[in-house]
This record gives sequence, C-alpha cells and structure tokens, in this order.
Amino acid sequence: MHKNILSIKLNMKIFLDNIIFSLQQAGGVSVVWYELIKRILKDSDINAHFIDEPNQNIFRNQLEIPKELILSNPLSKYPMSFQRYLNPNKIKGKGIFHSSYYRFAKNPNIINITTIHDFTYEYYRKGLAKLIHQFQKGTAIKNSKRIICVSQNTKEDLLNFYPKFNEDNIKVIHNGVDNIYQPLINKDEILLYQLIPFSCGEYVLYVGDRKSLYKNFKLAVIACKISNQPLVMVGGGILTGKENQLLNEKLGINKFKHLNGISNKQLNLIYNNAFCLLYPSLYEGFGIPILEAQQAGCPVISTNYSSIPEVAGNGAILVEKVNENEIAEILNLLKKDSAIITNLKNEGFKNSQRFSWDKCYQQTKELYKEVYEEYF
Repeated sequence: MHKNILSIKLNMKIFLDNIIFSLQQAGGVSVVWYELIKRILKDSDINAHFIDEPNQNIFRNQLEIPKELILSNPLSKYPMSFQRYLNPNKIKGKGIFHSSYYRFAKNPNIINITTIHDFTYEYYRKGLAKLIHQFQKGTAIKNSKRIICVSQNTKEDLLNFYPKFNEDNIKVIHNGVDNIYQPLINKDEILLYQLIPFSCGEYVLYVGDRKSLYKNFKLAVIACKISNQPLVMVGGGILTGKENQLLNEKLGINKFKHLNGISNKQLNLIYNNAFCLLYPSLYEGFGIPILEAQQAGCPVISTNYSSIPEVAGNGAILVEKVNENEIAEILNLLKKDSAIITNLKNEGFKNSQRFSWDKCYQQTKELYKEVYEEYF
C-alpha cells in the first residue's frame, strides 16, 4: 500500500507557518525553513498554503510566495511578541499543519507535525523565558502526530525531556548544506580584501552566535591571542561594547574583523581563505556552519559534544578538553603540519557529501506522505 501511494499523483494539502521569518532576521532555523519552502513551491504534489506576515528576514525576502497561497491571518492584530505564542486555530479544511517554530492548530481535521531543532532553552536558559519556551514547545510536541528531529542527538534530548512520547513517531531528518559552498580555484584575494584586511590562510574564522555562553566565544578570542592569529567573525548581530573591549584587549585593534549580513557567496569566499573554522560550541542541535566549512574545503576545529560528532564525522578535529590552551595548541600544530590540513580538507569534503537540502526535503516529503496515508 505504501509503495502504491508513492507512485500515484498526490495533492497533499499542507499548511506552513512562516512565523520564524518574523522572529529573526537570519539564523539557522530560518535557513532550514527557507530551504523547505523553496522546494515546496516547486512541488506539484503539494497544495501549500502559508501563514505569513511582512518581515525583514533575509531568507524570506528571497522567496516568491504567490499572494493567493497566503492565508488571512486572524492573529495579525496582535504584536509579534504575543502572536508567536498564539496558535492559529481558525484554519479551515483538512491537511497537515507544519510550523516553523512550535505552534500547532487545534482543528480536528488538521494533523500537526513539529520540527525540533535543539534544547538550548532547556539546558542553558533560566527564569521566565525558559518556562514560557518549555510550555510552548511541550504543548506543540504533545499535540503533534509526528516529530522531526534535526539530529539523532536532538532525538535523544527529546526522549530525555519527554520520555512518554512514542519513539516510533519521531523521525530524524538531518539538515543540509547549500551547494554554493564549494572549493574555489581562484581564491580572489582582491575581493577578499574588500571584505577583510587579512590574507589567505592567515585568519581563524568564527561563525554565528557569540552571546550564549555555551558557544565559547571568549575562549575562541583567547585561543587566537595565544596562537597569534587574527580572528574574523561572521553573523551573530553587531558587536557589543563588551565584545569590542574583549577583542581590543586580547587581540588588538588590527587583529579582528566582524562581518554581518554578507551573502552566501561572500561567506564561501571567507571559508575558502580561512586558516580554519573554529567552532568551540558545547551544544548544537545540528551545526550547519561545520558542513558549510567542510564543503568549502575549510579545516574545522570543534568539540566532541552533543550533535557535533554526528555532523562533523571524521572531517574535523574534535576536542574533549575545551579550553584556550588546548585549542591554541591545535592551531599551532596546524601551522606546522600542512599534511594534517590537507587531510582535514579531504575528509571534511567527503563527510559533507552525506548531507544535502534535497535529501532533507525528500525525507520530509516522505513523512508528509506517510501521515497522509495514515490519517487521510
């Protein structure tokens, strides 16, 4: 029966909640949702409808969603700070509701699917923000017939926090990596100098959030000071006064550069010319920058924690003792041994080929089909 239903023409009605685009200007979850929506819009098997509000998200601005596919949003009268916690329960008709960020629909003719990206709030946040997030995520989980986890480690976290949830209804679907990340024959140092004041192979690269303590940004700065290497930071919002002070005190005014809002093409150039990606995080639901670096031929130094070994495979140096001296020692070792760098590049590129957004989408679509077969 399952094989037969896959071979016939489908018309699956899927309601997609784009709220993540209103909650962040960029970020990992936005990337995941963008890659999903981009493919759904081209798929004739899916009759898609969207809950969507005007926003400044850089990924949403790259999508052309026909106006006739955007539903009237009865919650739009509320500010986004409240709307994010309100469930769109007035959706009419039968189908699947898949939210980008922990909302669900109570319509009895709607089957909810929830994607779990990580458990950072549960592990690292405190106070009211943690309680509200836990309540919203927990309620979405309990009202969902299927859960997508972006890694096996995230699935294990889910079962740790919600041991009563039926494991058979959890599907691990790994994130992908954009094909724009690839090794460049021409390293284009002229264009590189327009972005940063450092040469090819000179700088250590840090990508993403700097504010969460488990990301170990301060550790990365001090490790670069010890190894005497400049640091380039990408994303994570503008540098705070405290971060500028740290960077000036530890590295000096001419030994760091921050880039925000650059294109994927520019980031690929930054990866290609970096000495390495330093990703010293203690917790990741997935860790997309690791794959971006590997696919671009950039050596990766990270940690042997959470989902990172699952994603990085054999294509990275993963440290057990996460401290400044340990990482600085590895940075200095790589300076002396080009064979290690060559091996890291080769193994990293090979590992990155295990992941793709097309594969991620096909597995998500298979889950949609499975739900349709069971409930409709």
